[in-house]
Amino acid sequence: MVILGEEGAPALIGVTKMNNNTTEQSPYRWVIVTVSAMMLAVSMGMMVNGASVFLIPLNQEFGWDRGPVSLINVAGLMGLAVGGVVMGRIADKSSTRRVALFGAIVLGLCILAASQADELWQFYVLFFIAGALGAGALFAPLVANVGNWFVTGAGLAVGIVSAGQALGQGGVPYGIAILIESIGWREALMAMGGFTLVVLVPLALTIQRAPIATQVVEGGAEDEPPTPLPTHIVVIWISAAVLFCCTCMAVPLMHLVPLIQDRGLPLEDAGSVMFIMMIVAVLGRIVFGKLADILGAVRAYWIASCWQTVLVFGFIQIESLSSFYVFAIIYGFGYAGVMTGVIITVRELTPIAKRASALGITTVFAWIGHGVGGYQGGFFFDLTGDYTLTYANAALAGVINLIIVGALYFTIRKRQPSLSGATL
Repeated sequence: MVILGEEGAPALIGVTKMNNNTTEQSPYRWVIVTVSAMMLAVSMGMMVNGASVFLIPLNQEFGWDRGPVSLINVAGLMGLAVGGVVMGRIADKSSTRRVALFGAIVLGLCILAASQADELWQFYVLFFIAGALGAGALFAPLVANVGNWFVTGAGLAVGIVSAGQALGQGGVPYGIAILIESIGWREALMAMGGFTLVVLVPLALTIQRAPIATQVVEGGAEDEPPTPLPTHIVVIWISAAVLFCCTCMAVPLMHLVPLIQDRGLPLEDAGSVMFIMMIVAVLGRIVFGKLADILGAVRAYWIASCWQTVLVFGFIQIESLSSFYVFAIIYGFGYAGVMTGVIITVRELTPIAKRASALGITTVFAWIGHGVGGYQGGFFFDLTGDYTLTYANAALAGVINLIIVGALYFTIRKRQPSLSGATL
């Protein structure tokens, strides 16, 4: 059977249903993986924690405290939360390519505009739009599309895409930190906006909808296995988990750089620790993606969450640059698996026709958690003068996430005890 592409072209990238009911997977799926990883590296690297390197420069120029400056990041994440739901739903029913192209253009233009901002409210508005209509049009649609391209081995594929995001979350802040040191924060934002447009727009044009998703939109999937829980129950459960999971995760992502600077180390060194942590996270996300294929998505998610929760408070005990490097490597490998675990869990527990929408709704709470974690970090620093309470709150949020994920696992096992470990 020939499947048409998004624009109606014959399926050079299609799949072929065989008589024995197996599916021949297209080599183009690896192009989709690579392009999606690159797009998330640039967009999520800027939106998730790129604002961390602007905390002190904006404080020095305008006198704004870290709490209000942290709200720039929160505004972007709230935009991501809103945009992820809307854009995920649109991508489920229309063209992933068009949604991604629109997001790439909006994101680049908003970053360029932010380079000219002089008031906090201007940063808030621009970053919210960049999240809602920019990065929100990229994350859920691209990740869901990648998973749909794979009949088997989706965990590894999503792990690679998630690794691209991790690379961006380290590389983008580090690159911006170098630019700030050499040319100033305004020029750094301007350079980032131009780079975003030049890189993301051509990449978006290569995106194609997964052939199996096209089948679903055009007439339904014939052989899709049933999910162990109703979709709305899965979405509610995972949303509750990621709210606390990402509250924990956001603290070092947003406040590790200023924590290191508070130890008397320069911005470039602080940014390099974050970069090293995210480089290791690239490997961690791939490994945990493969682990999800072997042990099951929920189990892999729980293990990564446990790793993150146990270690997060350790950052507050470190004083030297070399110790920060070592600890960042250890922490970064395990924490990185959390996002891969969340994405694969949503994929495994929801039907194809609802995956982008389900991921969009779930990530609302992920970005809210990121926003809460980032803001409470700045708030309690302003209140107490150090980061001890900030990182303690992160560990507490991590514990709550572990309880919720564990309960999900045992609920599914109780309802369907025949499921294999690799399914969960």
